[in-house]
Amino acid sequence: MDRIKTDVLVIGAGSGGLSVAAGASQMGAKVVMLEGHKMGGDCLNFGCVPSKALLAAGKQAYVMKTGNALGVAAHTPNVDYAAAKDHVQKVIATIEPNDSQERFEGFGVRVIREFGRFISPTEVQAGDTVIEARRIVIATGSRPFVPPIPGIDTVTYFTNENIFDLREKPDHLLIVGGGPIGMEMAQAHIRLGSKVTVIEGMKALGRNDPEAAAIVVDQMRSEGVEIIEDAMAEDISEAGGQITVKTSAGSFTGSHLLMAVGRKVNIDTLDLEKGNVDHDRAVKVDAGLRSVSNRKVYAIGDASGGLQFTHVAGYHAGVIVRSMLFGLPSKAKTSHIPWVTYSDPELAQIGPTEAQARETHGNAVTVARFDYHENDRAIATGKTAGFIKVMVVKGKPIGATIVGEAAGELIGIWALAIANGLKMSAVAAMVAPYPTLGEVNKRAAGAYFTPKLFDNPTVKRVVGFVQRYLP
Repeated sequence: MDRIKTDVLVIGAGSGGLSVAAGASQMGAKVVMLEGHKMGGDCLNFGCVPSKALLAAGKQAYVMKTGNALGVAAHTPNVDYAAAKDHVQKVIATIEPNDSQERFEGFGVRVIREFGRFISPTEVQAGDTVIEARRIVIATGSRPFVPPIPGIDTVTYFTNENIFDLREKPDHLLIVGGGPIGMEMAQAHIRLGSKVTVIEGMKALGRNDPEAAAIVVDQMRSEGVEIIEDAMAEDISEAGGQITVKTSAGSFTGSHLLMAVGRKVNIDTLDLEKGNVDHDRAVKVDAGLRSVSNRKVYAIGDASGGLQFTHVAGYHAGVIVRSMLFGLPSKAKTSHIPWVTYSDPELAQIGPTEAQARETHGNAVTVARFDYHENDRAIATGKTAGFIKVMVVKGKPIGATIVGEAAGELIGIWALAIANGLKMSAVAAMVAPYPTLGEVNKRAAGAYFTPKLFDNPTVKRVVGFVQRYLP
């Protein structure tokens, strides 16, 4: 049995783990990293990267069918589903070197390609190696959660972990789950020529602002996606090469099944009890992402039980590196974390929705709004569906909802403002190039000040006085 002593042990080579390993090693710490599956984790191999690549293929096909409004004759595209999957794999392969074992070994990180499990509060075993570490970081991410629906174990189904390996285009794809993953895959596949039915037990995109979600849902339905809401899956069966999902709203039959109902944190093989690491569905951590029961252990990203986004894991890495390497107080926040559903149109959110903000702050909330159809660039490109809403308290934005073209890019200005405690006046003072979609942010800020300036009797009296008496 080989034994290693190190300053930092990172369990998991996904976004968060890689960021910790790179930062800690380059700043002088001795680092060991464990990865029993693929370097780059879920995001590179099964999540963010391949899904956006497949969405891009679908969007290209959709553009070819919808050019008439701009004076370009529409054509039915000849979609090669296998070639679209080749594009997905090329994208992964292009990004892969950034997350490779060789790159991190170049930083001085010792990479062990084994899964790890605790054997004591300070030791983790990985294969034939025992690592004793001053600090241990659990960055194991999550995997698809497949609920125990009767019959699920008797049928062939896909999750995001293997749908991108499918080379034959589904004739009719059934998707159980109307969250971001399910809806993104629904739109990608309808545009690539499959028939698609989404089965959702509650409301599609139900965690988002309902007005914004409705724009995305309506667009998908207009493209032919069948979206069945309030339909809890009760039984699944397969016969004659066809899969049937029985729900409270009826039965639906298709050729392929994608399960997209949520995520489960990867902690069940870590033997956390032997490490004195308290947990429930995830590791129990304090505001600094440190285990509440073992102060030598940290958990980041999905393993910490919070927001399940790749960029959150990367942010968490910065929080704990500050604490681990420099002994400085460092706490993780969520108020400045944006997230995006990469549908077409996109749906982006940071902070509370309008309903959530009003529930928390009551009449102290002002909602500033601007619609895409009033933006000149959106008019020029025919992308007028959508709006922005900014929730403001005491002159500062606390949340923003954007649905529309490039919403994922536009939300960045509000992430900057909220992270730095900026006032709406900072965004209003920005000069945006004309014509750009970025103007919707400035116009939303302007909408906040409009009633304060143009509907204010005091302002009008001051202006009147100046016009009468100023030389």
